[in-house]
Amino acid sequence: MILGSLKERIDATTRGGWIRAGIWSALYIAFVIWVAWGDWASLGWLVLLPLIVDAFTTKYINYSWWRKYKESKPWLYTVLSWVDAIVFALVAVYFINLYIFQNYQIPSSSLEKTLRVGDFLYVSKMAYGARVPQTPLSMPLVQHTMPKWLGGGKSYLDKPHWEYKRLKGWTSPKKGDIVVFNFPAGDTVCTRMQNPDYYTLRYAYGETFIRQRKDIFGDIVTRPVDRRENYVKRCVGTPGDSLKIVNNTIFTKMRVESLELSEAESNEWKVEPFREGVQLNYYVQTDGHIFGAKYLDKLGISMADRIQIDATTWHFPLTQAMKEELEKNNHVLAMIVEPQERGGHVYPLGHNEWTRDNYGPIYIPRKGDKILITEENYWLYKRIAEAYEFQPMRIGEEYTFAMDYYWMMGDNRHNSADSRYWGFVPEDHIVGRPVFIWLSLDKDKHKIRWNRIGRGAKR
Repeated sequence: MILGSLKERIDATTRGGWIRAGIWSALYIAFVIWVAWGDWASLGWLVLLPLIVDAFTTKYINYSWWRKYKESKPWLYTVLSWVDAIVFALVAVYFINLYIFQNYQIPSSSLEKTLRVGDFLYVSKMAYGARVPQTPLSMPLVQHTMPKWLGGGKSYLDKPHWEYKRLKGWTSPKKGDIVVFNFPAGDTVCTRMQNPDYYTLRYAYGETFIRQRKDIFGDIVTRPVDRRENYVKRCVGTPGDSLKIVNNTIFTKMRVESLELSEAESNEWKVEPFREGVQLNYYVQTDGHIFGAKYLDKLGISMADRIQIDATTWHFPLTQAMKEELEKNNHVLAMIVEPQERGGHVYPLGHNEWTRDNYGPIYIPRKGDKILITEENYWLYKRIAEAYEFQPMRIGEEYTFAMDYYWMMGDNRHNSADSRYWGFVPEDHIVGRPVFIWLSLDKDKHKIRWNRIGRGAKR
């Protein structure tokens, strides 16, 4: 009886139904193979393929049972139709957001003039390989906390918690790439004071004081990797690189294992040239002249960056081109770079004499690297072992790194909380690569920046 009914349904299926079933089945099979790559046990998800075919052909399972109320109970039909549409939209958005792309808004000026505050980015998850969710049960489009109008609280469930796995991408972060990643120091957060990060606050005030003053700092909460805040910076150091900063200039050299290169070549430091959008803070002394808003607009200095210290002294972030233009102004008497002491303490806190402008040298770990842990490098790599890889690390013993690591910095060098302050970015924190700007809002002038829409955001 069942087989007879099924045969009748197959015979009644239209050609269009079979075509749609074929298209969706092909997409589903490709998706499962992509997810299962290197872990072929996941091919078991193909067991759901008959349900996809049935939905477009025989419709043996009545997914639209609620439609029968259209005439008898129109109010119920309306409610259920809305529920059906909302559930479908949430599921679709959930999978697209996880595996295909994600929207991201630039919240700070750390990448000015490359990416500006108010830029909305299309971030590709597929470029570096989509990351399988570690906390899969969560509310779509909400990073870690529900909106207040939905009651607040966590937007995800701690269990189930899946191990880190990244699907196959077509590249990995390269030097010069702009990268979106989860904030490495965001594993522990003070809910009422999230900037600076918890570890900087603990260094400055002490853990006891922070826990006692909930009125200032709030509760201390922990977050899994994929629920930490999203940051966007430029990758300036990749796994296997050594890096140092001398007077705001970045130098790198790559660890070379090829016998074809001489030791001199493999140990040569390479200057990373200033990109067009790189900015430094300057003190500008004038003859008492007050810069007009139109002049500063033309120069490219945002309203938030226009700081007049006294009658003759101003403070601006400037690119090299902006600095040269300002030097032509007859009212400018002198310009000096902001002293490095203004940068505060850098990573690892309390265990070096480095500064924001003169940092390192450091080695950026590569997966599989073995390194002898000494009293000099212990504090540099301690957090990697404790917070990211959960392995013991002891002075005098070799340590093998389990992941690749990256060094991220902002183009707005003196106004960027980046790897100089919280260290390495593990590969499992990488979210994706910005592709283009789909909307740009100028908060100063309360208008849309039409000339930025559609602009690429890779470099």
